Formats: sequence, structure tokens, C-alpha cells
Amino acid sequence: MLRRDVMHYEPVENKVSAATSSGRRSIYLARTPVVNASLCCVNERIKGEGSAAIPSEGPTHDPAHGTRVERRIWDLVSRSPLHSLWNLEGIPVRVVAKHTWNAFFDDNLVGRAAELGFYFLFALFPSLVTATALLGLAARSASHIYYSLLGYLSIVLPHDAMGMVLETFNQTTAAATSGKLTFGLVAAIWSASVGFSAIQDSLNVVYRVKETRSYFAARFSAIGVTILLMGLVTLMLASLLGADFFARLAHLRIYDHFVAALAAVTVRGLGWVLAAVLLSIFFAVIYYFAPDVKRSQWHWLTPGAAIGIVGWALASIGLRLYVHLFNNYSVTYGSLGAVIILLTWFYLTGLMLLLGAEINSEIEAAAAAKRLLVLEQNDLAAATASAMQVPDSSAPKPAA
Repeated sequence: MLRRDVMHYEPVENKVSAATSSGRRSIYLARTPVVNASLCCVNERIKGEGSAAIPSEGPTHDPAHGTRVERRIWDLVSRSPLHSLWNLEGIPVRVVAKHTWNAFFDDNLVGRAAELGFYFLFALFPSLVTATALLGLAARSASHIYYSLLGYLSIVLPHDAMGMVLETFNQTTAAATSGKLTFGLVAAIWSASVGFSAIQDSLNVVYRVKETRSYFAARFSAIGVTILLMGLVTLMLASLLGADFFARLAHLRIYDHFVAALAAVTVRGLGWVLAAVLLSIFFAVIYYFAPDVKRSQWHWLTPGAAIGIVGWALASIGLRLYVHLFNNYSVTYGSLGAVIILLTWFYLTGLMLLLGAEINSEIEAAAAAKRLLVLEQNDLAAATASAMQVPDSSAPKPAA
């Protein structure tokens, strides 16, 4: 099992195996029969020379051995990231999937996603105050953009949760002032940065690194990345609104109905494609800046981000269908039902974000374990070659 402390590759002849000792898993690097045969000969020749014999094949019973190998693997992940996560280097997908599944629960990402869901909900309403204040101060004629934004939000939010958000929008828009804009902007950035700090802590667990940045350095980094993420969200909304604008313009300026409809569909499709690209960059920014690794590698799109985005879309659609088909949550939660649904949606969002990071980290760990195995084999080969050159003291010396 490829967990935080176990690396095992079944199809590879030289594999990293695991043995259980004192309730914990320890790791050793298995050797080929050829290498072991050489080591046996080497040990026989260097006995009595005062040199330590090279260990023979078999699992180590040193409880700290697995911890040492685990440390080496994750230190290599932190210091030498892969240039491309799409190349699994011969490691089967099912193996990575199994290890990701185990690590997902070992790292308690289910509980951490609930923490992120709370922070996302905490940051929502200051963000709404900022957005609606901007719209209200811009012009009341911006109502078309206003309702277009709500329309795009309603695609992923369940109906009742969307009703609560819409009510908040209407209340804040009715009394938009410059003071509310300033307060909302500061509160939105601060509360969202708190959420990003929670993401930093979670991804540090995923990548098995300790936070070495000071509190203020980590918080200022979180604020800077939060502003960048807000800019990406703005660009995503702008791409959708721009596509909608040009699609309406095509219907007005193109008189042929078929050509106008085709142009509108094409423009809207391009808008959604651009929004998807920006969403992948959104994930890439988080995965690049959040963990406190020694060296970060920028990836425009990773397997974890792709699965996280698709999983988030499917989870959002599934939540909408569940609420639509089994509309009995109000019996349990009463007037808090809409809040619970919204919190559940944010929870699923955080869960998919962390799942993507876990997939990426397991791919990195698998590649790092394989590289360490190659290094171990090279060291054994070098030790074998060096030991074979030791003169045999038991051989008879030529007569003088």
C-alpha cells in the first residue's frame, strides 16, 4: 500500500515492500536475487577484515527504519518535484488510486474539508456585500449583470440555498454605500485569507511538511494569494458575462436565424471553456502556493486538479438533484435548511480541492520512492564492486 509510510509497487521487480512491526509499518528496499547472491559472496570474502557485513535480504525489524525511509521519500518530494504529474513512470493507475484512497482517510481530509466549508461560508457574505455594493454604486442599470451573476451561481447551487443567497443580495444592494464597500472588501479579503490559511495547513499535512513560515509571513502570503484568487474568480465571471453579451449581440446583428444561433452557441461555449481554463489556474495557484515545500513546481493542469474540477461539478449537480428529489431536509433542520445546504456545498468544494491535492502528492511520492529505489540499487552495486576488489586473506600466499 502506498500510504504516507508505505511504498509498494507490484509490477516492478525491485519493489519497495512493507512489513508490520509493533503496530506500525516499516519499510525496506527489496533487492533482486542477483544482487543478493553478490552480497552473499561479498560478505563471505570480507569476513574477518574488520568491515561490517552488508545486510542480507529480509525485512528489517528496526522500528525507526520505516520512519527514515518515509522521511527520505517526502523530503525528496519537497525538494525535487516532478516536472509533469501526467507521467506516472510505469506505476499503474490502480495502485496510485488505492494509495490515494488510504491516504485520504489517514490525513483526515474529510474533517479538514468540513473546516474549509465553514471558512468558505464565513467568507461568502462579506464577499456578497462587496460585490453588491460595487454593483449598486456603479449604476442601477447594471441589473442585467446583477441577475446574470446570480444565474451563473444558480447553476451549481441548490434552489433553496440560492434563495437565501438571493435574499442577502437584495438586502445589501438596496442600501449600498461607499462605507459598506470598504468594509465589505476588507472583511472579504480577511475572512477569505483565513480560509486559505486553513488550506495551507491541510496541504502541509498532505505533503508531510512542517510550516516554517512565520505567522505574519504565512498570513501576508495568504492575503496576497486570496487577492489573486479573487481576481481569477472575477475573470471567470467576466468570461461568462462577456460570452453572454456577444451571444445576445449576435442575435441582434445577424439576421439569419441559423447562423445567429450557431454563433451564439459557439461564443457561449468559448466562454465556458475560458472559465474552465481559469478554474484550472485557480486550482494551480492553490497547489503551488499553499504547501510549505522546499521547492515548488508550477503545473498548469494536474491530474489532481482535473479530477477535483470534474468531481466538484458532479458533486454540485448531485447535490442539486438530491435536494430536488428528496426535499425533506426542512423537516429536520427547519429554517436552517438553506444554510445547511449551502454549507454542504462548500464542504463538497473543499473536499474536491483536498482530494486533488492528495492525488498529486501520491503521484509525487510514488515517483520519489521509485527514484530512491534506483539510488539504493546503485549504492548496492557500487558497494558490491568495491567489496569484490578486497583481497582474500584466506587464499594461500605464494612461496618466497
